[in-house]
Amino acid sequence: MSRVRTAVLISGRGSNLKSLIQAARAPDYPAEIALVISNKEDAGGLQIAKDAGVSTKIISHKDYASREEFDRAIDAALRAANIALVAEAGFMRIHSEWFARAWAGKLLNIHPSLLPKFPGIHVHEQVLAAGETESGCTVHFLTPELDAGPIILQAKVAVLPGDTPEALAARVIVEEHKLYPEALKLVAEGKVRLAGGRANFV
Repeated sequence: MSRVRTAVLISGRGSNLKSLIQAARAPDYPAEIALVISNKEDAGGLQIAKDAGVSTKIISHKDYASREEFDRAIDAALRAANIALVAEAGFMRIHSEWFARAWAGKLLNIHPSLLPKFPGIHVHEQVLAAGETESGCTVHFLTPELDAGPIILQAKVAVLPGDTPEALAARVIVEEHKLYPEALKLVAEGKVRLAGGRANFV
């Protein structure tokens, strides 16, 4: 079975990276986690990748004068490693329009809300401030518009009385760890594709 070579982009602890690596250990999983790129040299996820025998690369955004120059360095690293899919997992940089278009349909992101509600940062605080009764997480195709790409899969969690942002985040991330491997599997198998600005299931 030929597996789709996949890179994961991170900036932090790498908890979703860990769930993707674990899922990809299954012999019938259609994606291989072949490369991890971080924009921060102290990202905890780099050690997770190294422990799993996955190649790592640090590309600091601080070394580039513009967002697109940074993205072109990432693009060069992806192409040098023969990467076909990219999964962003806590990658705290906004891409240039050039990069989003260059990797259209091959670029996934996970977000800790039920998009289109609550894009951006401080999501759990926003959810609680709005008095929502449910929240969750979304895996979507990444497009030039922030957190606005076509939705692949979502998972819901209840917002409980007395919830704090930390308590809500802890429940949401449990669902993230299940949802992301499933969404990546669907894309790697060709069962969902970006076409006409939508995620089309085939």
